[in-house]
Amino acid sequence: MNRLTLNLIQGAVSFNFSEDAAKQLQAEISVLMQSLKAVANVTPGAGSRPTPQKSMEYRHTGDIFLEIFCNPNIYPSPFAAKILITLRDDRLRVTSEAELTQLIEDINTYLDS
Repeated sequence: MNRLTLNLIQGAVSFNFSEDAAKQLQAEISVLMQSLKAVANVTPGAGSRPTPQKSMEYRHTGDIFLEIFCNPNIYPSPFAAKILITLRDDRLRVTSEAELTQLIEDINTYLDS
């Protein structure tokens, strides 16, 4: 099992992560990107409001518990989106923010290696 490194807004964290789990996370992020684009593509004015989109809540249990959360309704574009990452095991819990674009890059780098 390879180690995935996630670059956070301040610092980074590495942990064991399977290729299958990374591909599943990549698919979840793809759905999130569609939600973010749906929110961003609403024409302002004329009382139009975007249709509320479902939040992304990804969970993976392996050597550690990984949770990634993003509410696409609060960001003006996919490039502005941030995600909340929680990593924990029986001795440690880390919660931090990361940029969505950085998460995508980190997963692509992991899968390419």
